[in-house]
Order: sequence, then structure tokens, then C-alpha cells
Amino acid sequence: MNISFLFLFVFRKALIAMPGPVFWPYFAGITVLALGLAMLGRNSGERRGPGIESAVRFGPVFFAAPLAVFGGDHFIAPAIVAAMIPSWIPGHLFWTYFVGTALFAAALSIVVDKYSTLAATLVGLMIFSFVLILHVPNVVGNPKDRILIAVLLRDLSFSAGALALALTRVHKLPNESTRIMRAALRFAVGIPILFFGVEHFLHPQFVPVVPLQQPMPTWVPAPLFVSYVTGIVMIACAGAIISNWEARRSAIWLGVFVFAMVLFVYLPLVIAKPLDIGNGLNYFADTLAVSGTLLLLGGALPARRETASEHSNETVTVAQSRAEVVG
Repeated sequence: MNISFLFLFVFRKALIAMPGPVFWPYFAGITVLALGLAMLGRNSGERRGPGIESAVRFGPVFFAAPLAVFGGDHFIAPAIVAAMIPSWIPGHLFWTYFVGTALFAAALSIVVDKYSTLAATLVGLMIFSFVLILHVPNVVGNPKDRILIAVLLRDLSFSAGALALALTRVHKLPNESTRIMRAALRFAVGIPILFFGVEHFLHPQFVPVVPLQQPMPTWVPAPLFVSYVTGIVMIACAGAIISNWEARRSAIWLGVFVFAMVLFVYLPLVIAKPLDIGNGLNYFADTLAVSGTLLLLGGALPARRETASEHSNETVTVAQSRAEVVG
């Protein structure tokens, strides 16, 4: 069965059974997912990369659909979200609804590719502001709390994923700023992935990819094996991304691997707990966003390793060419 039909079939069934407020995160996520898959289908005739490279095209959809889910969360549990905002910031409920609306608007913009560069840039900077304003103080106050550290690194990687998407939509010649930006994105994604990989060996009893507090479901066969294999794959790919050795291919392959975990672990989790947004849908959305982030990073990186000297030579060559044209 086509993956898009599988997603939509499962969530359509879940949506019908959703009571009251729980409906909205599902509705938001399904709407953006359906639009994104429809746009991919409409553009299916466009040139795709060879083999695994073709997975890059799913990055914006896998990233945007979770944004819509998170936006819906702001409207069904505003008091919980507002309580996370520091006391020195006024208008907690205003910012709760504003951020929820911004997340959904950015998700729509990304999947329909309208003002997507601006949307990806703004949402990336917004998520990064959450890292600085919310998560850094929490970690400083509780430096031994692995959950707080994981959430900080997760959101840092999401911010990098959005900025990686923006970078791919800017049609400019490569330059030193682009090289620095790509390096920063590699570290902003690679370091969290490395941390999560190590966590699989320290806490193998939790769900894979981002092991927070959700135990591994009992239906998963050989759960320790799944956890350790996931940890090994994540550590290996993180090392390649950080060291810039086959970074693009490593990011894409890991994005596909994480998506397999979404289908294998998290989709059944949503089906088993359709009304438990916090322990079902949100874990699904989190992990799908990790897959999207990795695919977006892969799409932003060059097919081969770049060096500063190559960029310098390329800049000189372009300048010479322009001078010849003017002459």
C-alpha cells in the first residue's frame, strides 16, 4: 500500500473517533500532511535524485505536519503551554495562541511552497528563541535532568531543520556564508543525534530515536535489540554528519531509518492511544519531525565535502567570469 494512503487511512479512522478538543491536533496534522502529499503527487514528474536521494523531497512534509500538530496542541491545552512561559514575559495566553497560529501558518506555507523561505526562516528563529528563553534556563537550573537536556537538543535540531529548508530555497551562488551556515546546521543536528544515540545505551527501555519517558511498547519484538541498533545507527550517522564525511548521505539515510521507526513503533502507538495526545500523537509527531529535519539537512548539504579553499577558488572564478563579461 502506498505510504501516503496508509497515513491518511489510519488518521482518517482516528479522526472520526476523536471527541471534543482532541480533534484539533489530528485535524491540523492531517490537513497539512494531505496537502503536502498532494503537492508531492502533483510534482511527481519533476526530476528526482537517484536512489536514496529521492527521499529528500519528503523532508518538508515530514517536518511541516508535526508543526501543525504542535500548533493544535496550543489550542487544546493553552493553560499547560502558558505555564511553560517565563513569568517575566507578559501575556502568556496571547503568546500561546500566537505561537500555535504561527506554527500552523508556517506548516501550510511550507507544504504549499508559498513564502516558504520566509516561513521556514521565521519558524526556525522562533524555535531557536524557545531554546534560549525556555530550555537553556531549565537545563542550567537542573543540569542533571536528561529529559530537559533532550528537549533542548531536540528543539535545537528542529530549529536547524527549518533553517536548512530556508537555505535550500535561497537561490544564490555558494559563498563563505553558505559554507559556515551549513557547518553550523551540521553541528546543530549532529550533536543532538549523537546525544540521543548514546541515550539508547543508557536508557534502552524507552522508545527509540528520542528516548524520553515513554516506555518501549510491549508489542515491539526484541526491544533491547531495536534500541541498541537504533543507538548504533544514530551514533554512526551523527559522527559522519559532525565530521562532514558523507554528511549528506548519512543525514538522508538516517532520516529514512527514523521514518521506518515512525511506521514500526509510533504509528501503532497512536492507534493504541488515540485519545492520549501527550503519549501518543505527540511522540509520533516528534519522531516524524526528526525524520523531516534529517532529510532537510541532507537536502541543504552538498553532494560532496566542501572546503574553504574550494569556496575561495569558486568565488575567484565567478568574479573573473563576471569581469570578462563586463570587459
